[in-house]
Amino acid sequence: MLSNATLERPRLQRRGFIREFAETVLLIVAIYALVNMATARFIVEGPSMQPNFDTGQFLIVSRLSYLLGEPDYGDIIVFHYFNNPEDDYIKRVIGLPGDTVKMQNLAVYVNGNLIQEPYINEPCSDSRCRDNEWVLGEDEFFVMGDNRNHSSDSRAFGPITREYIVGEAVFRYWPPAQIGLVTKIHFPQG
Repeated sequence: MLSNATLERPRLQRRGFIREFAETVLLIVAIYALVNMATARFIVEGPSMQPNFDTGQFLIVSRLSYLLGEPDYGDIIVFHYFNNPEDDYIKRVIGLPGDTVKMQNLAVYVNGNLIQEPYINEPCSDSRCRDNEWVLGEDEFFVMGDNRNHSSDSRAFGPITREYIVGEAVFRYWPPAQIGLVTKIHFPQG
């Protein structure tokens, strides 16, 4: 025969409000910290990336993109300017480590191949795109703004090294009319 004590259901203990609140706050802090480790926010300043990015646009930059892989042709990256790491720049990757980038007759060549650039604002002027050639080292990237006549980029300060790259621009979240993923344009290499 069973006694009444063995027929009673087990009781669930109620968590206190303070404990629930503390766990919720801790979860929010943990998620916030993970998001901040994986991404950065960036505000576009200046005309160097027009017509694709304008002053005042807010971007989310993925730090994870380049923890899991390397920058590729056409990627839009944010990097710390090596002469003043407090300044961040946004540019498009034109050349990868080991490449030869050449400006000739106002056109850009990578490893001898003319690249098609449907994303640029306007053709380069003679004064901004002088004939020159850069051979990139094993850890160097050549970057240029889409608004070639109004951009300070690798043509002026040379290639950037991998250590200064913050991440890849992946999402535009301001202004509301332009919210969306940042479109990738990878130019073909021969």
